[in-house]
Amino acid sequence: MNIWSLVLIFILFFYGGVNFYVGRRIFQCVSSLFPDINGKLYAVIYIFLALSLIMIFLPLPLDIKGIVRWIGWHWAGTLLYLMTLFIVSDFVILFGIIVRIIPRPMPHSIRLYSGLIVLFLSGCLLCYSVFNAYRIKYVSYDIQMKKNILSDEMKIVLISDLHLGEINSENRIESIVWGINKLNPDIVCITGDIFNDNYYALRNPDKAIALFKSIESTYGVYACLGNHDGGNTIAKMIDFLEQSNIKLLKDEYVIIDGRLVLFGRLDAFPIGGYGGYEGLQRKDITETIASLTSLDINLPVVVMDHNPSNIEYYGSDVDLILSGHTHRGQVFPGSLFTKSMFDVDYGHYQKDDDSPHIIVTQGVATWGPPMRIGTNSEIVSIFLR
Repeated sequence: MNIWSLVLIFILFFYGGVNFYVGRRIFQCVSSLFPDINGKLYAVIYIFLALSLIMIFLPLPLDIKGIVRWIGWHWAGTLLYLMTLFIVSDFVILFGIIVRIIPRPMPHSIRLYSGLIVLFLSGCLLCYSVFNAYRIKYVSYDIQMKKNILSDEMKIVLISDLHLGEINSENRIESIVWGINKLNPDIVCITGDIFNDNYYALRNPDKAIALFKSIESTYGVYACLGNHDGGNTIAKMIDFLEQSNIKLLKDEYVIIDGRLVLFGRLDAFPIGGYGGYEGLQRKDITETIASLTSLDINLPVVVMDHNPSNIEYYGSDVDLILSGHTHRGQVFPGSLFTKSMFDVDYGHYQKDDDSPHIIVTQGVATWGPPMRIGTNSEIVSIFLR
């Protein structure tokens, strides 16, 4: 048995244990309010909710998988809140017993009211997190470039992690395009995870194409691929981008109006690979930098690289790196993990004057649970001075 099998077994046992704990605590509360509740029916409904998250990863028909995905990801976010709040509640009760604030045996009402408070707060957090995920925040950065450009200023509008095919992802496109257009960008950059593993998960690709074609940008819309932009439907994804007037940079560069070099990297670890699609292979970083320096032109260099874990490989030849991927953890306390995993999991960073500027966006949509707590869906404006 290899290490990954052991990890999977541990995750399943942990997930089962969490669901048993939460399910039991909910039943204690509900059965106190409704003594005649059917325990078997409750168990069947709860087990279905628990299994729905696992069923997401099964090869189900797309329509069925869409329903299961909706239920499973909403349950995953709700379970996080329930688990956390029930644990806090039980520790508070235990502390109260130890310091003799709560008498022993513990009154039945304490268990009931603590459970009701947890259910109420979990419901409030669920509603807020879903509402917050659909709000778009506008963030801007001023970047002083090391090299001169031909005009005083150039504006890049950056988005990332649309995850088309995820829950309600296509419903967001119209507001995203409207938000981009109101910023009057010179360039629009999309730094990967445009899709969510499978092109055929899109419900209305023609409508999505029409919306993307309505983006208004002086020098066009450019994109690189993320780790979810892969698999057997990669050819359909690329065709979608072409029809949408989105220029995909596949480890290649384009010179924008003789003022700026824009380079788009392929993701290092696409899920499912690139399905044998010809020409899609991430180059060695030294080859990438060599292709940039061989231009022999004194222009600022901007690199789109989906995953910010790659930033350490870039040096003074690059002026600005644009990334996404992290979602900033999406739901607290996820931000604590991304902060420990990445040198830069969000925002603007520059190590020193000779190092490139780095901007990591937390994404314009969501992956998995369509929820955000402690983070925002955002569109980023970058002013190059």
